[in-house]
Amino acid sequence: MTPSALQSDALTDMMPQQTDMPPPAGFRVEKDLLGDVRIPATALWGVHTSRAAANFPISGETIGAFPKFIRAFVTVKQAAARTNRALGYLDQKRADLIEAACEALLKSDDYRGSFIVDAMQGGAGTSTNMNVNEVIANVALKLEGKKPGDYRILHPNDHVNMAQSTNDVYPTALRLGVLAATGPLLAALEDLACAFGKKADEFASILKVGRTQLRDAVPMTLGQEFRAFQHAIETEIRHIRDQSATFLTVNLGGTAIGTGLNTDPRYADAVVAELGKLTGLAVAGAADRIEATSDVGAFVLFSGVLKRLALKLSKISSDLRLLSSGPRAGIGEITLPAVQAGSSIMPGKINPVIPEAVNQIAYLVAGYDVTLGMCAEGGQFQLNPFEPMIGYCLFSSLKTLTSAVTLLTTKCVAGIAADADQCRYLFERNIGIVTALVPVLGYDTCSQIARRALSENRTVSELVLQEKLLSETELAHLLRPEFLTQPNVGRASAATM
Repeated sequence: MTPSALQSDALTDMMPQQTDMPPPAGFRVEKDLLGDVRIPATALWGVHTSRAAANFPISGETIGAFPKFIRAFVTVKQAAARTNRALGYLDQKRADLIEAACEALLKSDDYRGSFIVDAMQGGAGTSTNMNVNEVIANVALKLEGKKPGDYRILHPNDHVNMAQSTNDVYPTALRLGVLAATGPLLAALEDLACAFGKKADEFASILKVGRTQLRDAVPMTLGQEFRAFQHAIETEIRHIRDQSATFLTVNLGGTAIGTGLNTDPRYADAVVAELGKLTGLAVAGAADRIEATSDVGAFVLFSGVLKRLALKLSKISSDLRLLSSGPRAGIGEITLPAVQAGSSIMPGKINPVIPEAVNQIAYLVAGYDVTLGMCAEGGQFQLNPFEPMIGYCLFSSLKTLTSAVTLLTTKCVAGIAADADQCRYLFERNIGIVTALVPVLGYDTCSQIARRALSENRTVSELVLQEKLLSETELAHLLRPEFLTQPNVGRASAATM
């Protein structure tokens, strides 16, 4: 059954009843403090998941849609089971059952449809934790040859959730899940930086007009422009790596509010160490788990880094759209790959649809950042109950940014071509090159040359030679490409005139 079908079953079959009548064929009955609930007999989730699925039919996107988050959650449960067994609180049989179930969940996507709770939920993530607990318990029972719901053998709360609370398990899993989801984004960004670097090499010798405030400015090369794009992406990669490292500090072991209620004094350090072994990460327990349980500052900062990346991607995408504008009435210094027809009414029109898509994704990520910030502010006392929305925003941002960066690399940047003739034409008519003559001719004289070049529709070089302000040799020397585009070379050259 699909997640949506399972969720629909949960909505229609969650019928609290106090009855001793046997359930209809194909169902089992599970109980909680509110009463009885009918569950599909083979479902790997239980009563708490059923109620949550019925209570939060919000986004239609279940927690199963975020597999790295689920994997992190299951890994936390595995670490807890190992620790409880080592400390003597969980018997070998049940610990082995939990371990086997966790391994099965980590190795296969077959169980993804059992995580049916909507990603947008109230309750600080309790619904997600219950869903994971029940799935682990029922997978274990299935592997043991037992029927789902036979919790006398293995109980979702008493055994799978032993020495845990949603309030320490959820944020720990969220941190590790975000870390895992960051990997694909970083890989995509590395590819994008490499693609810009290749174009920078390819366009290194093409002189063009630099622009500030959408006006002609001093010259540069097209290669320098693309090298700047490369370095901008590399800077964002460093920021993401630096900030994501803060997620390695977790509050696991703090249980409800960070005090560690219902745990052995040795448990907190031991479970964090076990989690580190399972993940291969340098996971560390927070110095103050009470503070760490209520604090979501790391998520706020990381979301800000993602927003910064999104805005840089949007700026670069807008630059690519402007540089490729035309083909006859725009700048037209580069050509973007044609990936689809651009108009239903204008034949032959091609639009910069990939950069446009990246722009829109950037705006969405910026919106997620605003939402996350409001969620962070909304926490009270010893817990922030809005971590599910924080997680949704972060995972959604990472997912869409990864897709956007991949598209920008493969369907746009890799296929960009330069129009060297157009670059040369605009460069030769650029009034901004007069700036290179200021050290020799002075600002006022150069201002007059620039004004006349514009009003008379002539080039700077024409007027300088006509007025005999410089010889052809002197002018050629000052307007050499390396002089115009490499300031240090230019100063050395001017000194030798």
